Amino acid sequence: MIFDSLAGFFSSDLAIDLGTANTLVYVKGRGLICSEPSVVAVAKDNTGRGDKVLAVGHEAKEMLGRTPGGIRAIRPIKDGVIADFEITEAMLRYFIQRAHNRRKLVRPRIVICVPPCITSVEKRAVRESALSAGAREVYLIEEPMAAAIGAGLDVTAATGNMVVDIGGGTTDVAVISLSGIVTSRSIRCGGDAMDEAIINYVRRKYNMLVGERSAEQIKVTIATASDAAKSSTMEVKGRDLVAGIPKVVVATSDEIREALMEPLGQIVETVHLTLEKTPPELAADIVDRGIMLVGGGSLLGGLDVVLRQETKLPILRSEDPFTAVVHGAGRALDNLELLKEVAIQ
Repeated sequence: MIFDSLAGFFSSDLAIDLGTANTLVYVKGRGLICSEPSVVAVAKDNTGRGDKVLAVGHEAKEMLGRTPGGIRAIRPIKDGVIADFEITEAMLRYFIQRAHNRRKLVRPRIVICVPPCITSVEKRAVRESALSAGAREVYLIEEPMAAAIGAGLDVTAATGNMVVDIGGGTTDVAVISLSGIVTSRSIRCGGDAMDEAIINYVRRKYNMLVGERSAEQIKVTIATASDAAKSSTMEVKGRDLVAGIPKVVVATSDEIREALMEPLGQIVETVHLTLEKTPPELAADIVDRGIMLVGGGSLLGGLDVVLRQETKLPILRSEDPFTAVVHGAGRALDNLELLKEVAIQ
């Protein structure tokens, strides 16, 4: 206990947005210190001591789809929850030590953002991973709540705020009032599902196989959700499924919009279903205040236009959708009273 309090005294508290695609780390008093892909590269250890971690983050992502037999690039978070306990622990340890300049004896208080659909077993897995990685105390905060705080909304007021958080693995839609989530829906469809839809479309239309990173590049460069957007083209490189040799095709933003129709349809339907479950008084607030878009997936061009057409409501995008969740968790970390109000058990 004495050692823990001493180690805690020399540690900086952290807020971590443990995402399917990216992990962002906020340090109390210093702000956002890193944003890296949630990827860990491990090598088989022949001595029987388990896998050895070779790289984490950007360095590990560069290895995706390019590793030899003895090395694996793993995404330990699937659909917003932990899929590989040991690798997540190694990843958290890396981020904790990086925040403390590689110092070993640190025991920080950590706030971790989780999806609202998380089960009690998954909550325990997140807590235990963080404690095993060196945390002194662990608080869990739901991503839409953190996103609302990060987007500058007053979550403690008796007014309704609607947040749509489109992440890598999940899309969370929630109505927030009086420091709690009144109604929410979460679907396992986000940026990764969009990448998957692009891979499948290119395979069907061009008989060509492209990798995850190429699909993501296509989405970032030319994908749009609205047909009102200006059309653009891009060279796509992959492997011809018939001849088995490398191939290049030119894809257009109209084709990619067609590829994304299914995941975008699921997101729009989730927004509709959440609005249907919203109490009338809070629905009236949303008519006035609009819907706040956050998360990396909300950066897709024309998405706000599509949602405005479908819901007939004002659509706002936070100043920095990509970091809204971690900044919200960071603000809660700076205000312990607010953190205790919004944290989940």
